[in-house]
Amino acid sequence: MWNPKKMSADMANYTNCISSIHSPNEELKQLENSGPSVTEQSGSGVVVENDSNLEANLSEIEAEVSVSDNTQSTRSTNGDTHESVDKGKEEEEWLDILGSGQLKKKVLKRAENGYRPQRSHICEINLQGSLPDGTIIDKHDHLSIQIGDAEVVQGLDLALPLMDVGEVALLEVGPRFAYGSQGREPDIPCDVTVMYTVELLSSEPEPEIETLPTATRRETGCRKRERGNWWYTRQEHTLAIQCYRRALDYLDDIEGGITLKSGEEDSSSQGTEQELHELLEDRLKVYNNLAAAQMKIKAYDAALQSVENVLRCHPNNVKAIFRKGKILAAKGENSSAVAALRLASQLEPNNSMIRQELIRMLTLHKEDIQHEKNLYKKMLGQDKGPENLPKDKKVVIPWGILFGTLAVLVAGFMAYRYKLL
Repeated sequence: MWNPKKMSADMANYTNCISSIHSPNEELKQLENSGPSVTEQSGSGVVVENDSNLEANLSEIEAEVSVSDNTQSTRSTNGDTHESVDKGKEEEEWLDILGSGQLKKKVLKRAENGYRPQRSHICEINLQGSLPDGTIIDKHDHLSIQIGDAEVVQGLDLALPLMDVGEVALLEVGPRFAYGSQGREPDIPCDVTVMYTVELLSSEPEPEIETLPTATRRETGCRKRERGNWWYTRQEHTLAIQCYRRALDYLDDIEGGITLKSGEEDSSSQGTEQELHELLEDRLKVYNNLAAAQMKIKAYDAALQSVENVLRCHPNNVKAIFRKGKILAAKGENSSAVAALRLASQLEPNNSMIRQELIRMLTLHKEDIQHEKNLYKKMLGQDKGPENLPKDKKVVIPWGILFGTLAVLVAGFMAYRYKLL
């Protein structure tokens, strides 16, 4: 028989089962409250209302719960995807300029225009350099530099042409293009990566050098010479040579040298005679330093030309004469080297370095002379003297032949004498 109480109990258990499987929500509570309505009729039986509707509601709830679970799963997957995309996007913000990870660029503020500096352009920048721990090592406002002239570390020289005027960028410069294995005492350790924040304020082409005033040429040339000296002390001789050559462009940009013709009026670009004399002195210093750097890379012909440029203007320049002697010695021209060193020693007799080099070259020169003598003797066959015979070999004297020859001579003499008598 149909038992309404049993039906109510079964439906309650079914509802509780659904509630234990799925997370409770408002619709499930409404379902429990809107369960099968049982109405007892007097004396005849029971009518169960909305039984089919109950099963339809349960199916819809199960579908909604499944959709909710799928939505949460999709959101979780999308979250991981977005996190991966954000990470990739962050990596894409860094531009690996050289492809080796030694020089990276990240734009912090984009420029309004697309004008970029070129090599030899004069740029004005705001610069701040720091170590990975945040220690500030360089800070300059409105710093003027010339691209490609090694006036800053190589990383900045390479990155500036990739920036637009008005742009602010963060540069990660590895040791190779920063301060290398030597570092910079006392604030920069060796083999360290340097972070630079750079703002490119302006960029202008290099002006015509011959139109610049003499004072400006001298100031710029001396600045480049000092930068070359800095590279030279770090044993970066190629970069030092580059700076010295650029210094010469400003100190001697006219073929044959900068001169002041007699009767010519002084102008701002030509300069006074005193200014031109100072310019000449600075030029000779650069040539001397250039020769020293060229000797370090064994470019002896170029170094000899550099010292000759000095001696052409200043024949008694001791430093140039001394370096000329060392260059000639390195080329194997010992006799010419001795002559140059003797002249340098006469000009500075108390210079111990010149004296030591002269003694060394005199010894080598004497050995060369002896070697030449032995070579000439060998060529003429005069090198087989008694001193060249082996010590264990005895000289055999042919006594028989000797006495026989003597007897013949005596007999001939006696015969000749008696014949005359």
